[in-house]
Amino acid sequence: MPSITLPDQHLHTSHHTIMANFASSEDISQMSLSTREFRPISDHRVDDVALYDTNVLLFYVNGSRVEERMVDPMMTLATYLRDHLRLTGTKIGCNEGGCGACTVMISERDPLSGQIRHFSANSCLMPICGVFGKAVTTVEALGSVKDGRLHAVQERLAKTHGSQCGFCTPGFVMAMYSLLRNTPEPTIDQINEAMQGNLCRCTGYRPILEAFYSFARTDSGDLKVTETGCGMGDKCCKVAGNSACGSEKLTVLSDSAPYDPTHELIFPPELTLKHTEIRTFAMAHESSTWYQPSHLADLLALKRLHPHARVISGNSELAVERKFRFIDLPVVINPRQVIELHQASLDREKGVYLATGLSLTQMDDQMTEYRKELGEHESQTLLEAHKMMHWFAGKHVRNVASIAGNIATASPISDLNPLWMASATRVVLESEERGEREVVIDEKFFVGYRKTTIAGDEIVKAIWIPLTEKHEHVTSYKQAARREDDIAIVTGAFSTLLDPATQTVKRLRISYGGMAPTTILALKAMEKGEGRRFDLSFLETVTSSLAASLALPAGVPGGMPRYRLALALSFFHKHFLEVARRENITSIPAAIESTNIGESIPKEMYATQTYTEVSSSQSEWDAVGRPLPHVSGQKHTTGEAIYCADINVPNCLHGAFVSSRFAAGTLDSMDASKALAMPGVVGFFDASDVRSGARLGHGAGDSEVFVQREIKYNGQPLGLIVATDHETARAAANAVVVNATQSKAIVTIEDALDRGSFICPDMHIHSSMASNNGERVISDWNKYDRVVEGTIRMGGQEHFYLETHQCVVIPHEEDELEIISSTQSVNEVQIEVGKCLGIPRNKIKVSVRRIGGGFGGKESTAPIVAVPAAIAARKLRKPVRITLERFDDMAISGNRHPFRFDYKVAVDAAGKLLDMDVVCLQNAGHSFDLSIGVIHRAMTHIDNVYHFPNADVVGKLCRTNLASNTAYRGFGGPQGMFATEAIMFHAAEDLGMDVDEFRELNMYESSGKTFWGNTMEQCNARRCWDECREKSDYEKRKKEAAEFNKVNKHRKRGVALTPTKFSIGFGLKHLNQASALVLIYTDGSVLVTHGGMEMGQGLHTKIIQITSRCLGIDASKIHIQDASTDKVPNASPTAASMGSDLNGLAVKNACDQINERLAPLKEELGGDTTWEKLVETAYLKMISLSASGYAVTPCEPVNFGTGLPGRQMFSYAVYGTAFCEVEIDCLTGDHHLLRTEVVMDVGDSLNPAIDIGQIEGAFIQGYGLFTMEEIKVRPDGVRLSRGPGAYKIPSADDAPRHFSVHLLKGSSNKNAIFSSKAIGEPPLFLGSCALFAIRDAIKAFREARGLAGYFRFDSPATAERIRLACEDDLLDKVPPLPKDPTTYTPWVVDL
Repeated sequence: MPSITLPDQHLHTSHHTIMANFASSEDISQMSLSTREFRPISDHRVDDVALYDTNVLLFYVNGSRVEERMVDPMMTLATYLRDHLRLTGTKIGCNEGGCGACTVMISERDPLSGQIRHFSANSCLMPICGVFGKAVTTVEALGSVKDGRLHAVQERLAKTHGSQCGFCTPGFVMAMYSLLRNTPEPTIDQINEAMQGNLCRCTGYRPILEAFYSFARTDSGDLKVTETGCGMGDKCCKVAGNSACGSEKLTVLSDSAPYDPTHELIFPPELTLKHTEIRTFAMAHESSTWYQPSHLADLLALKRLHPHARVISGNSELAVERKFRFIDLPVVINPRQVIELHQASLDREKGVYLATGLSLTQMDDQMTEYRKELGEHESQTLLEAHKMMHWFAGKHVRNVASIAGNIATASPISDLNPLWMASATRVVLESEERGEREVVIDEKFFVGYRKTTIAGDEIVKAIWIPLTEKHEHVTSYKQAARREDDIAIVTGAFSTLLDPATQTVKRLRISYGGMAPTTILALKAMEKGEGRRFDLSFLETVTSSLAASLALPAGVPGGMPRYRLALALSFFHKHFLEVARRENITSIPAAIESTNIGESIPKEMYATQTYTEVSSSQSEWDAVGRPLPHVSGQKHTTGEAIYCADINVPNCLHGAFVSSRFAAGTLDSMDASKALAMPGVVGFFDASDVRSGARLGHGAGDSEVFVQREIKYNGQPLGLIVATDHETARAAANAVVVNATQSKAIVTIEDALDRGSFICPDMHIHSSMASNNGERVISDWNKYDRVVEGTIRMGGQEHFYLETHQCVVIPHEEDELEIISSTQSVNEVQIEVGKCLGIPRNKIKVSVRRIGGGFGGKESTAPIVAVPAAIAARKLRKPVRITLERFDDMAISGNRHPFRFDYKVAVDAAGKLLDMDVVCLQNAGHSFDLSIGVIHRAMTHIDNVYHFPNADVVGKLCRTNLASNTAYRGFGGPQGMFATEAIMFHAAEDLGMDVDEFRELNMYESSGKTFWGNTMEQCNARRCWDECREKSDYEKRKKEAAEFNKVNKHRKRGVALTPTKFSIGFGLKHLNQASALVLIYTDGSVLVTHGGMEMGQGLHTKIIQITSRCLGIDASKIHIQDASTDKVPNASPTAASMGSDLNGLAVKNACDQINERLAPLKEELGGDTTWEKLVETAYLKMISLSASGYAVTPCEPVNFGTGLPGRQMFSYAVYGTAFCEVEIDCLTGDHHLLRTEVVMDVGDSLNPAIDIGQIEGAFIQGYGLFTMEEIKVRPDGVRLSRGPGAYKIPSADDAPRHFSVHLLKGSSNKNAIFSSKAIGEPPLFLGSCALFAIRDAIKAFREARGLAGYFRFDSPATAERIRLACEDDLLDKVPPLPKDPTTYTPWVVDL
């Protein structure tokens, strides 16, 4: 080993001072890094922090020097940036590296080469001491709206309307910025990879990709933005000679400033001069001691002295353990600066050597370079590792994580360990005492769950990846809930060496992850396969052996026993076909077919947005109908948009809940003495601190603030710890001793039915009552010749807004409280705080400027955090903030309601619907919340776009031991419409009808009446259907899919059209009202306050446009600050898609009053008078320049108690149709959404950009609901899906690359403001079109197997559900679940 020292440059530090003597920069620049030397510490005590080069944490942030002499080494960089430096542009969305909101760029010098490297990273995972000697760049460094300076990334993202709520936006900006710093002219593939790990819940990704693709080089070498300014590249209508591009594309980027890499921050010279990349650094803190050696000998000595110390690199797993399991880390070792661990080499005999100081990204880059030097037959393992690396976590994690961590943590679902095992990769281990040894990663390496043969004093130094031989074929496969940035369900890797002369198998290695507590080799199957001829008999022998040896018990941890075995068999089947294809074995016909789906997906985004441009006669100042950008869009991109957690409140305390660990039982006692003794803890609050009888919920309430006796769901707040900072509060809450007795939980709808557990009496709609004087006519089902009966169920959905629930409560004089809450209803928070604390509402001010996504999840649930915070703040007389971790938010705040529908329908000989009887069973959770309203809407949307002459619908609200399910975009409508579409498919297939013809035959006409009483005017259901059918070229694509399916056995395509009718209005009559306040100042500026709030849906932007038209002024003169109870009282929630309808009408009413007052003066001054002159004169003439507006919309609801239909429950309906084309992998259940076309009826759009953004975002959210998002709950009610690691929403990779939206023309709506229509919720159900397209593809597979006729296909269409529906010979080898469900406990249950 080299002995390396840096003479005369060694930093000698004390706790308070730094003394350094540096060579000149010229001397250093001429000094070769390979010849520089530094002195190892090993001659002394290597764990003596005083002997390290420095004990002072030195790094740079946005070009500014930062020094820390004492800080918790494991504090995350995100926390430090936000809480210490007040750089709040970096957001925290999950604290587990799964959402990307916290993305920053880190720059460092390579310790071996000295080259500067820029990379994106999750700051919520990065320990603050991990940035020693590095430079951190946050979104604040790029540009500023305040300074009138935007970076090219920010400018283009704002121009393409690429943000809605804006909470995720800084993370996307930094991901793209980091890529540009390394590659100023990236390829589209590089851009797609850079986005891995960044999630957006609002936009649907299309506008984000459009903005970022504009930086790409095309295949011809041209920059896309300089070609047409259009994200469609050469498909742009301008290129095609269409001058009307303005109505086909929302954004033109041709006037965007080019990206200039010469204007970026330079790497800090001080860090270069001090060679911090090879300095040793240590910091001793009361919680942890951090060691960062730069010499292998020191690292080995540390491991000898501290064999149980955690060695961290990427910290991706340890950060989560520490955050949510509160593990102690007395000693932490970071080896990233050890020079010997950055080596890589190619040896033709031994293979490729990769040291573990390399990040996974660097390791992948090295493998790519070595593959260029090797022949194709030699580098198969390297190629498979490269492929698998793409799916390994996200880009930001791979940039910092090390292969050593992945091997040493021994995850049984590791992506790469099966490949290392199948290829007989060797791991190089070294200890100070025994030296270096090499160990093959085989069946003996992983000795138990999360255990290896690595000794406590050993470090993982490197791996040797062997080269492959001629006729050796290596493949690897992974299946997860989501392709990108997701943990595996099963991984498989295979190596087959053939004798080309005899086609016999000389060597066979089969490895799996996810099939046992460890990564395994399938030794029995390998033994049976070796020596056999490579043919179909070989395939049968090996798969049969695999099926016998790998079968999983029904209650296996992780669940999915049948699917996991099916995957194991399918992966080997894929490997077999791939080997046959490579070897050109013609005796295996299926070998000519690729089993890889999505091969035809283009790299680029092809998207069209069709809308009606405003008339040329419309005044320039009239903003209505124009695609104006979101009023906060630029601030989203710069991080200057302020959210609740960004507000700095002096002397603020922090609260954290003590929560129930199980779902049902009784609370016996709590002991908070240990927690209260912890430094920084201020107080503990429980049920004894709550006003007697006070409960959360509408009216008197039915949900306790803190549990007094009965525990009703997992995660339920039992008490609140208040401390001086967030992490202290969380740690103290974990220290509270809870004594409770667990009881049997009611979890599923079936549990509730068995135990008679219901929230309230049943709900009813009986259409016959409307024409029979209020008396129900009971249908005689015996008179119908054609009746179809069945059951369909639909799972719930987590809101996954990027900003979790949070609030801050500030006490003022007497009982006055100021509350800033992330809520959709300031009124709801005010009501609940007032009720529970006994304070008049006029003393409680609740406000919200914006929230980072809501989707209904913050309509009624914000008081869950606001009331406890208010109780603590009032008692302590200090501000108290509660910010829920994602882990807790997902347990507490409720979800979309799961439903089961039991139905029967009657159809006549001509195919017309006659009758329908449906029981809607809803899993409501433990309390009322909004479940009644949700089931009302489900029941009134169960007709979708079809006419049912008679219908009887019953709704049952099942009370279960779950967090109370709550409002979610669509509010029951998607569930009801999904049942309808499933019924239509069932009826058509059972009765032998074409489903499209059957649906068309039964669609509502242009006018009509629903079975529940609403009269429809200008019903555009058929118009949307026909236009979507035409624009999607449906018949052609349906035919092409059929042709594709004929020639592909294991891949199938499916197409579908799905219509929607969504009724607009609150189901509760008194909520259909709104107020607004319009204030005009003497300089002509206008301040508008209304009852709605901004959550990304563009409400404030639309209200400004409405005000612009009403007052006749330019939108730039109008401002909206926040929603606040001290300006607009009693505001209805911003929900039910009524934001612009109700509040727009209220603003118009206020403006009308002002215009009426100003009209005489305007006439007197003359038509040329400026607005400013008019306002100033009005003030001087003592004319009021403010007005309070008010508006109502009609609502005559159904009597759900008796079942009598209403007269006009909703104001109007929004219509739409979606087309989807998908491709499925019938062997794994994976799928790609290839193409989507949406036609949507939005009336006369107030803002086409916002409306199209809502459509795209709602569609993708619905796509997630119906295909991949699963709430995982154990049979005892314990929730497993509590973060992005276990719950998957769509990523940018999932968005279709053909994605077009068309706004229906000529659809003015007389029932809403300026003939517009609401748009927030209606498009979401169209995401189900992907499910029905998937079902169509499955149907093709089943029919090819002779399985004709109807098959039930519940939602969501997960990979598991798809694969198990594709019944084949492999699935026949998978044992069925036991017939008696009482003989085992399933891992999770269908809610």
